[in-house]
Amino acid sequence: MTKEGFRILDEKSLKEYIKATPSLASKLGNQVDNLEIKEVGDGNLNFVYIVISPSGSLVIKQAVPYVRCIGESWPMTKERSYFEATALKRQHALSPKHVPEVYHFDRTMSLIGMRYVEPPHIILRKGLIAGVEYPLLAEHMAEFMANTLFYTSLLYLTTTEHKNAVAEFCANVELCRLTEQVVFSDPYRISEYNHWTSPYLDTDAEAVRNDKILKLEVAELKSKFCEKTQALIHGDLHTGSIMATHDSTQVIDPEFAFYGPMGFDVGAFIGNLFLAYFAQDGHADQGNDRKTYKAWIMDTVADTWNLFHKKFTSLWDIHKDGPGEAYLHEIYNNEELRELVKQKYMIDLFHDSLGFAAAKMIRRIVGVAHVEDFESISDPAKRGDCERRALDFAKMLMKKRRNFYTITEVISAAQ
Repeated sequence: MTKEGFRILDEKSLKEYIKATPSLASKLGNQVDNLEIKEVGDGNLNFVYIVISPSGSLVIKQAVPYVRCIGESWPMTKERSYFEATALKRQHALSPKHVPEVYHFDRTMSLIGMRYVEPPHIILRKGLIAGVEYPLLAEHMAEFMANTLFYTSLLYLTTTEHKNAVAEFCANVELCRLTEQVVFSDPYRISEYNHWTSPYLDTDAEAVRNDKILKLEVAELKSKFCEKTQALIHGDLHTGSIMATHDSTQVIDPEFAFYGPMGFDVGAFIGNLFLAYFAQDGHADQGNDRKTYKAWIMDTVADTWNLFHKKFTSLWDIHKDGPGEAYLHEIYNNEELRELVKQKYMIDLFHDSLGFAAAKMIRRIVGVAHVEDFESISDPAKRGDCERRALDFAKMLMKKRRNFYTITEVISAAQ
């Protein structure tokens, strides 16, 4: 027990904690003597427990004051759990079909109790590695992103509401600083945390560090990430933060949430789909060349952007007379003018999304935390080849993103 009342729970002490917490015990039917508790936190930062009783289930997530995958040598505020709990509650309210409900939050213990996203849900990244098709994934993710981004932006909020929300999430500074470092800084310099498939990508990693145009572009993206408070973003919307089945998609782990550029969320998801696409050749075998699955991934990329565009602009149309102060109705009351505004806004968002997608791809290949899509390819030469193709595409995308005006053009460039 620390001075401030925080302690790291284990399976035994968690059981006692649940017993003493009515909001959690009630979700388990108050049958807390024979709980099945399993620690499943395979992420980089936190401890995660699945708790099952004969009458119910839930998940407990506890933040610790360091980066779990590195250890106590990399301190990290456990206050991140407050922002995660707050973001989960707000995103659940805006997209209840796609965000698990929060049952309990203990700020002192940095502990969140929430709905258990039960099997057959699996982490989306693992499904993509296994070659599973998710027919509703694009529809669901487009709906989640459209709802959570539109309703927390100035297209819907007053400036007073927006500034108050920005001010609250500004305090999630350590997690933002972590993103700034690992996405926008470390891959472009020599860092003790960087690694890559050596020796196969040695020259590729060096080329990233020596690419002046790439550095100019990533500086612009970093500036947008730090300065553009467009909407409440998830902040880490990769395929490891999504659980899926054929007919359900659940977005989890928004501890990086803050008010930032919408394109960072859209780009993170699309960029991770591109990573999955480029990894497929490494998972192909004589029984399955993965060509059909690669085509499905690209269809999902296209559908995600196109459906997001449709849903987002539809919300804008519905609320054009609403309280949002970005484009006041008294000024933008002409249909032709509104269309011009939407076109400009959405193409800027598209280019932002492509840039952030590229940045997220590059950091996963030559930065600190890689992705299982590539890491599970056992042959390092084959892995390096897949990663190089992804890296070359990402570098091109970052530099030339403003030349693309449709997602179909982007997909053609990747193939």
